[in-house]
Amino acid sequence: MEFAFSDEQTMIAETAGAFFAENATSERTRKAMANDGIDRALWHGFCQELGLSGIGLPESGGGAGLGMVELAVIAEAAGAQVAALPMLGSLAQAAQAIAAGGSEGQQAEWLPRLISGEAIAGYFHDAALQADGDRLTGGSRFVTHGTSADLFVVTNMRQVWVVRADAPGVSVTPQTSMDQTRPLAHVRLDNVPGERLPDPAAALAAAHRAGFITAAAEALGGAQACLDRTVAYSKERIQFGRPIGSFQAYKHRLADMMVEIEQARSAVYWAACAIDEEADEAAMAVHAAKSFATDTYFRCAGDMIQLHGGIGFTWEHDAHLFFKRARSLQTMLGSGDWHRERIAAMILGEAA
Repeated sequence: MEFAFSDEQTMIAETAGAFFAENATSERTRKAMANDGIDRALWHGFCQELGLSGIGLPESGGGAGLGMVELAVIAEAAGAQVAALPMLGSLAQAAQAIAAGGSEGQQAEWLPRLISGEAIAGYFHDAALQADGDRLTGGSRFVTHGTSADLFVVTNMRQVWVVRADAPGVSVTPQTSMDQTRPLAHVRLDNVPGERLPDPAAALAAAHRAGFITAAAEALGGAQACLDRTVAYSKERIQFGRPIGSFQAYKHRLADMMVEIEQARSAVYWAACAIDEEADEAAMAVHAAKSFATDTYFRCAGDMIQLHGGIGFTWEHDAHLFFKRARSLQTMLGSGDWHRERIAAMILGEAA
């Protein structure tokens, strides 16, 4: 497969990169961390001023009608700044599920509100979810931005429902989580009414694809930012009368980071392109992208802290924001080991 950005994709990447670099500042992100983990001004600008929130969603629901490559471009730009946005749960998982498997009424009701940022959605799976008709009992302790959600898309892997956050029997409790830019909540459903999506298989497939791609692309953007910031520091920090970036051991660490990031970049855009082209290897590619990119981000974030020396361990420096985001991305939506097991099963079948 040969891949290169089109002129339109390049323009989207430049626009998104400039927007997040200018607006997703450390100061604003830290303010969001102290509240509900969402930079509301950034979210408004992203959804309504920049107009890229619906980039991977159909035009019939108010989206741009573009594909996973464009969604990955946006997620990479957001990840490079550790942007405090509910993009993963609300747009990449919940909105994609409704767009692919929802009824016309559900799509008309929710997609424009999600794309505009007027509503925020949480997404979670509960294998033990009990369904008495469309009355649901269950929950999850790991719902991203759950305390800010207006609705939840809930699945037990057989069916998918939309649940209003203000429905009787819904309780939401904030959780203390490592990544305060993407806080988690414990959502509990107690005999709560839900609206069943008519095509759960399509909803699940779309949510999984978009979720994996978004997480992987975020990780790619974060890893690249770790390298870029560390390279800049290596040119400024003087030790023994010379920049620390001139020392061989330091350069080797930077080179190792660059090699892994380029491999992750290939994996992410291979997966996004394979989905858009409906290639046979798409299912394998998304597992490879998610596992490789998030593991790469975690290693690069750790190297960033070490290569910055003492300042890298402080609260004032942003290195810990990247490290915490990297660790959370590495574990959410399936660990690297889980994704590699899926790949092994696809290749080896029962022998795996």
